[in-house]
Amino acid sequence: MSLICPICQAPLQSLDNGVACPANHRFDRARQGYLNLLPVQHKNSRDPGDNAAMVEARRRFLDGGHYAPLAKRLAELAASYNPARWLDIGCGEGYYTTQIADALPQADGYALDISREAVKRACKRAPQLNWLVASMARVPLSDASCQLLASVFSPLDWREAKRLLSPGGGLLRMGPTREHLMELRQKLYDDVRDYDDQKHLELIPHGMRLAHSETLTFNLKLTCSQARADLLAMTPHGWRASAEKRAAVIAEDFDVTVAIRYDWIEKS
Repeated sequence: MSLICPICQAPLQSLDNGVACPANHRFDRARQGYLNLLPVQHKNSRDPGDNAAMVEARRRFLDGGHYAPLAKRLAELAASYNPARWLDIGCGEGYYTTQIADALPQADGYALDISREAVKRACKRAPQLNWLVASMARVPLSDASCQLLASVFSPLDWREAKRLLSPGGGLLRMGPTREHLMELRQKLYDDVRDYDDQKHLELIPHGMRLAHSETLTFNLKLTCSQARADLLAMTPHGWRASAEKRAAVIAEDFDVTVAIRYDWIEKS
């Protein structure tokens, strides 16, 4: 076990129905199977992260297979790097995490999210993984303990990523390009903001480098009003756009471009 105490950073050992450190900071395992390693003093709110409605919307949309090509390619890339231990940072309800786990059956897999509602649902997908409610800014794993970190549509603490990776390991980052969901954005906003999909590369810390990058693009037909509503609910557009324009999007079939880049950022 590579878990460390989120309070004092000492190693955690299995004990009864949970874990504890030598200073006797104890953390119980929930009945769903996850460990809550997010102390109350590290929370910014009572129940941080995505709420149950957002998690359910994402679960329905992803389980509908709309983003299946994205998950397939992510799992293929993860398998090609063949890590002994990996961590999905910001795992959400576990859709992508589970496909990585299926591609790496012999590896030691961990996944965390700050949302308890998300992790509660994720546990059911792959009980064999080590599911954690924890902060991305204070990941409760020891230094240089992972050979692969996955970050899927998720914010990232670069300093933590570098700390967690062993030499030669890397961060597998999956995020949108500027064309992603363009048709949806055009329906929602009078002025569609452009953004630089390479901006994150400027944040790569010294001692890490971009070793591989590729893009996957396809056309998605949204012919179900529930799927259109769920896509809105699982993106920031669900609360940024006006109620009138959101209702118009949900009411009518349309095609949308899915355009995602994968970056492998390696630690030297």
